[in-house]
Amino acid sequence: GGPAIDREAAEGDPTAVNFPRAMLNDGLNFSFSGLKTSVMNHVRRHPDDDLADVVASFQAAVVDVLVTKAGRAARQVAAKGLVLGGGVAANSLLRERFLDVCVAENIRAFLPSAGMCTDNAAMIAAVGWHRLRSDGPTPLDIGAIPNLRLAVID
Repeated sequence: GGPAIDREAAEGDPTAVNFPRAMLNDGLNFSFSGLKTSVMNHVRRHPDDDLADVVASFQAAVVDVLVTKAGRAARQVAAKGLVLGGGVAANSLLRERFLDVCVAENIRAFLPSAGMCTDNAAMIAAVGWHRLRSDGPTPLDIGAIPNLRLAVID
């Protein structure tokens, strides 16, 4: 999982293996299926390679794509800030590079402390707190829409 990758990658060389950065120059979509296949094939072909180097190279490829796409998205919408959330936000390299892109784009960075990144309740509460501050309380008679698509949420 993520913490094991973060720990192992810290001991490796992120330039040891040149893993692909698919769709890096195309829009905002991303896919890691080709990267996963590339890592699997590399490990099969080079079983004696240092695991820390392979993991660090994998992590670097993922972070490059995520940070590049986040920076591009921020520019496209003239964002004033970027949020890094979810369990992946605990990754130390991603946090570092996320802050770098926010500085480069001159926008605010919002990220939870690493310990809170895997606490879904804390993340939901943070969103609720910001929503409460901006919109006030939601009426108690609001209905639940379990299949509501994100695209229709304002």
